[in-house]
Amino acid sequence: MASEGDVVLIYRQEKPTVFARVEYIEPDIRKDWYHLTLLLLTLPAQVVTWILRDSYINGETFTMGGVPTRLEPVKTTPPREEAPSPSTSRQKKESNKTGTVIPFKRPAS
Repeated sequence: MASEGDVVLIYRQEKPTVFARVEYIEPDIRKDWYHLTLLLLTLPAQVVTWILRDSYINGETFTMGGVPTRLEPVKTTPPREEAPSPSTSRQKKESNKTGTVIPFKRPAS
């Protein structure tokens, strides 16, 4: 089941229509139904709340106004670790060198 913060792709009539981020999932008074609040990633962004069964949140097709609709989670990839560039590694080597400490002495009065 999608969880808060997930990005989903909404299909209408089996065509990808809009991306949305799941903001909240709250249980409804009926068993296995939930209030799903979505931030539609459109211009301007819109917030909608749909009341859906858990199976619909998991990707099963449902109808809204007679139009087949489904949610599909967007697969995320972990952030790529960047290899240090030669200039960055050179700077690190230079910063590891010890410097000379020059004490501050007051002139004798």
